Amino acid sequence: MKFEKLKKNSHFRIVYKRGKSFSNRFLVLYIFRNKKDYNRLGISVSKKVGKSVIRNRVKRLIKESYRLNNSDLKKGYDLVFIARNFVKNKNYNEVLSAMVDLFKKAGLYDK
Repeated sequence: MKFEKLKKNSHFRIVYKRGKSFSNRFLVLYIFRNKKDYNRLGISVSKKVGKSVIRNRVKRLIKESYRLNNSDLKKGYDLVFIARNFVKNKNYNEVLSAMVDLFKKAGLYDK
């Protein structure tokens, strides 16, 4: 199932400014209610995390973890994930567990 993406800088800024944040060791999650019947995803990985190969790998891990959990989430939110430096050497299962932890903290996970 394909999902919507946050693309514009202005949309990211609204989520950062008005949204709530939740964090753990690997990821930071910002959420903001978007009044639509679907979720939109944004991913931010800084150059501090690593070079382009590592940053793209981290983005792929986050996208795949989100894709598999999207059906279990409440709808109508803009979600922005920010990767922290510790995530660069982690495998898929560690990223998935960090993401599920953030969803539970935010009250978005319906399982």
